[in-house]
Amino acid sequence: MLESYHNAIIPFEKPLGWSSFDLVKKVRGILGIKKVGHAGTLDPLATGLLIIGTGKATKKLAHYQGLEKIYHGQIGLGKTTPSYDLGTPFEGEEKATHHIKKAAIEESAKKLTGTLWQQPPIYSALKVQGKRAYALARAGKAVVLKERKVEVMAFEIEKIALPFIDFRIVCSKGTYIRSLAKDFGDLLGVGGYLARLVRSGIGAIALKNALRWEDLAKQKECQGAEKKEKNQQFAFQRDSIEKNP
Repeated sequence: MLESYHNAIIPFEKPLGWSSFDLVKKVRGILGIKKVGHAGTLDPLATGLLIIGTGKATKKLAHYQGLEKIYHGQIGLGKTTPSYDLGTPFEGEEKATHHIKKAAIEESAKKLTGTLWQQPPIYSALKVQGKRAYALARAGKAVVLKERKVEVMAFEIEKIALPFIDFRIVCSKGTYIRSLAKDFGDLLGVGGYLARLVRSGIGAIALKNALRWEDLAKQKECQGAEKKEKNQQFAFQRDSIEKNP
């Protein structure tokens, strides 16, 4: 029953191309609840786990925001973009990557592990004087964002197939994986960008246990069909009683 999703914390799988608020709006519409929020933005070009709270449970979202995040993804080397991902066109000339050794890749990941002062991307949802940084950047205006202290508990290299590197990262709230991708490429001297990103965990909550919005919509459809059938049965019984008092 859809009522079980009222005043609840629900792990969802955010689709590619959707903003976090797009998913919030979709859930709001399906459940017919105005008070719906999420526990940490996931970029439109990223997929994976987004925790959503409804009704009174939105008060619990701050707890989930503070939990460590787990990401799997891919960094592309030899190219850069202004947004540090595929959200903006490549800039400058592509640099060769064939000479990069496994030891250098692992050392760069090690340097980006621990407590870091990170420069957020100017194409981000952070606010500058009340306006979103990405809106200012798209308008061609200069954007200056302060460095932020973040914690990267693990930066593991899972696969090397140059110019691409597959990784697993465990990090604190507020960490921009796009910035880590850019810094990773800079350490290797060839530049880099985030080619793919999936948030696979938040604390003990795993993506494999997340709900898809289509599943929720299907439940609403089935519930509506059941209600219609019950109404039809009731109408039939009422008509029978009236005809045979």
